Amino acid sequence: MTKPSVQIADTDEKIAACFPVIHELRPHLKDAAELVARVKRQQKEGFQLGYVEEAGKPVACIGFRRQERLVHGPLIYVDDLATLSSVRSKGYGAIMLDWVEALAKSEGRKVVDLDSGTHRVDAHRFYHRQRYTIVSFHFVKRV
Repeated sequence: MTKPSVQIADTDEKIAACFPVIHELRPHLKDAAELVARVKRQQKEGFQLGYVEEAGKPVACIGFRRQERLVHGPLIYVDDLATLSSVRSKGYGAIMLDWVEALAKSEGRKVVDLDSGTHRVDAHRFYHRQRYTIVSFHFVKRV
């Protein structure tokens, strides 16, 4: 089996096709139309949605943006990384991270940064296996 290539969801149809994958991570999104609307708004801020397919359908997605911060300089921030539960442990998450890391390196960025919910223990184990380290706490206050 050849390693699937990451594609960018650059049309409404491609974004909508990613809904089942993203919905597993973001269950508050009600439908594909809401996902399309949100992604299109975020694209104005540099957001991109990548995906890989199995049997012609997206099975893993990565939402990311290029940023620059005082702490790290230029980096890529991963907003979302999701794989359909039915195909987990097939290496799709690693493919997505390897791809975004290669993109960062090719652009001279030294860091790929992401947050993961405290309840996502399996995801944390995965990130550790991918050589990510926990370097801070992320605080939120609803206003």
